[in-house]
Amino acid sequence: MIDDSHIEPRLDAYRFYREAWDGYDDLCESFEWEIPDAFNMATYLCERWATGEDRTALFAVEADGGDTHYSFDQLDAYANQLANALTDRGIERGDRIAVSGTQRVEMLVTHVAAWKLGAVSVPLSALLGPDAMQFRLEDSETTAFVAHDDSLEALRPVAADLEALETTLVVGEESPTESETAFWDALEGQSSTFESVSTAAEDPAMMIYTSGTTGNPKGVLHAHRSMLGALPAVLMGQYNLEVRADEVNRTVVEWSWIGSLYLSLFPALYFGTPTVIDADGEFDPEREFELIERYEVTSTGGPATALRMLIQADSADRYDLSSVRVIVQGGEALDRDTATQLTDVFENAVIHEVYGQTEALQFVADCTALGVNHEFGKMGKVAPGHTVRIQDPDTGEPLEPGEVGEIALEYEDNPMCFQEYWKRPEATAEKVQDGWLRTEDLGVRSEDGYLSFRSRTDDVIISSGYKIGPTEIEESLAEHEAVASSGVIGVPHETRGEIPKAFVVLRDDSDASDSMKETLQEHVRSNLAKYQYPRAIEFVDELPKTTTGKVRRLDLRKREGLEPF
Repeated sequence: MIDDSHIEPRLDAYRFYREAWDGYDDLCESFEWEIPDAFNMATYLCERWATGEDRTALFAVEADGGDTHYSFDQLDAYANQLANALTDRGIERGDRIAVSGTQRVEMLVTHVAAWKLGAVSVPLSALLGPDAMQFRLEDSETTAFVAHDDSLEALRPVAADLEALETTLVVGEESPTESETAFWDALEGQSSTFESVSTAAEDPAMMIYTSGTTGNPKGVLHAHRSMLGALPAVLMGQYNLEVRADEVNRTVVEWSWIGSLYLSLFPALYFGTPTVIDADGEFDPEREFELIERYEVTSTGGPATALRMLIQADSADRYDLSSVRVIVQGGEALDRDTATQLTDVFENAVIHEVYGQTEALQFVADCTALGVNHEFGKMGKVAPGHTVRIQDPDTGEPLEPGEVGEIALEYEDNPMCFQEYWKRPEATAEKVQDGWLRTEDLGVRSEDGYLSFRSRTDDVIISSGYKIGPTEIEESLAEHEAVASSGVIGVPHETRGEIPKAFVVLRDDSDASDSMKETLQEHVRSNLAKYQYPRAIEFVDELPKTTTGKVRRLDLRKREGLEPF
């Protein structure tokens, strides 16, 4: 068991893993939220562990195979230096600071520095193209950006048009331009002490952008308290109700999503345990096996696509994977064969499925220790502190067990839920109705309390764990001179789960050729995120449309022989 008896401040409500419970119901009946009025994520994820004991926070894997170990004391000192540097550049409380999603120590330091300043960190995928990058930076009115090499190709073409962006710090091998500064140069000479501002638990801490399923992406604003709100479900799903002294965490997903940050990296830091990070964004099963063996990883996970690639690799038996005790999957369906084969590869691990979304981090999970074993086709049970109902998606009326309806989460007094969509009050009002957060997911609850996912009520495409909105792809295609109109849906794919497929009507003078397909794919790939481009394209003479001229994606799904929502 992790020794945190000397660590202050400490919140006892989230130490329930130290107690013996008669089962799931016993824990749920006993649990009560503990949300202090004053709460800052920098204090609880970093400062309180910087005790001079050289406790490891990160194992950072280098490109040459070597590594660097970073302690909580080092993280805190670097974050203080960065906070001072940003203060010198005019960054203030409430400002938005963008952060590349690459798994690098500099990115974690930036998040912590932002919270110390009372600013809001905005993680951005390193896979974004110029259009997607520009929209997010303009919409968030970002004033500073700590950008890894992977983000510079998208940032530099649009930087001059970003009126609010005044500071860009560059991480990696790229040399900074005249308007940029190298990250570590900015820290040089700065004091390693900084007095963090006092923030309320309700103050905003982070903004993460949605996938834009029904238009432009929306900035989802989370308060500092959201970190605490995620912990009960994380202790169930990711830790199986046990935080050991030898915990080592690993996620294969870049740091631009809820799952890799709030459900993996941040909890590990909260409990004072290390995470293995790898700046190489390309997923390599053999490299993952090697990292698990080298660092004796105890908890890992990712989208089902990555887990399938692990079990399909023929090199697992060459590595000692016995340290892994929990494998977590969320974001897409985990099939029975994959779950079974994972237990063959990771003999000491339990397989847990979890459920949440950008606006509501995680509130459903398996937990073998509590008797909530993983059951095929089910996501687990509702975590302590949360109230969930299945409701009629049209009327909002609650439904009985066994009936399919929309999954809704009680919003009032729930510390995990988002505050609002940035500058979109009408969208916020649509998401939260009559005190309930509408997930826009259809599901069913069994008599014994398990929740199962059925489908989305919108048109989101989930490919390799990435949530992709069809609207952004359609708008990007519309900007190409050869395209008259298009409609995009998700179609099944053996490895990725789903892929975007675009049905494209070309202008009269354009050639419906394989070369044109490649041209359109490259057009989208170069402007949006690299995972967003349509991997399948079919040219059609016309698209099915509503009386108001909108593309009827339901008809496109029927055309593909897919079961309609």
